[in-house]
Amino acid sequence: MNKLLISENINKSFQLENQPIDVLKDVSVSIHQAEFVAIMGKSGSGKSTLISILAGLDHPDSGSVMLKDTDLTQLNEDQLALKRQSDISFVFQSFHLIPTLTVAENIGFPLKISGEFSQKKVDELLDKVELTHRQNSFPHQLSGGEKQRTAIARALVTQPQILFADEPTGNLDEKNANSVMQLLIDLQKEYQTALVIVTHDPAIAGLADRTIHIVDGKIK
Repeated sequence: MNKLLISENINKSFQLENQPIDVLKDVSVSIHQAEFVAIMGKSGSGKSTLISILAGLDHPDSGSVMLKDTDLTQLNEDQLALKRQSDISFVFQSFHLIPTLTVAENIGFPLKISGEFSQKKVDELLDKVELTHRQNSFPHQLSGGEKQRTAIARALVTQPQILFADEPTGNLDEKNANSVMQLLIDLQKEYQTALVIVTHDPAIAGLADRTIHIVDGKIK
């Protein structure tokens, strides 16, 4: 299996009351193509910071993140934005849907931004996440499960190489969480997208091909 993403010696610290707090310490991980990886760790362990850096949403203090032959840490914001339009997607715990857009418009938004809008792709994802009947609804009219399914469809509509998800079921009840998680795995397999999930739930981690444990900013 080919390696898709490789991070080497990632370090990250934050200032707290003028004191540096080391969040990540020489973290090196690799993700293979079409692999499902779970990242587990206690609150404050650095797992959300790590996934943000791997996805190009944050910059490390030092180290590299290679997505195939591109070092994400060397790209400027405009270049990273282009990567997020094509190769990288992210699903957030709090959905981050655009409130003034319908379900269909939210799903199609990344395609509009890239100038490659396709109604066929939007309709296909609407069907796969079982939201065709809700395509003209706005986010405030949706349940939590429907919001996250919309967010998943939006993340996959560009057919990215790698999809990151930070506690994607954290705001859902158990029934919706199980349904959304299964949907995410099914679509990941169908699209052959690498999937990296931050979770504190051992049951979710148990579904992954591999689990990375992070303790006090280090891989264990």
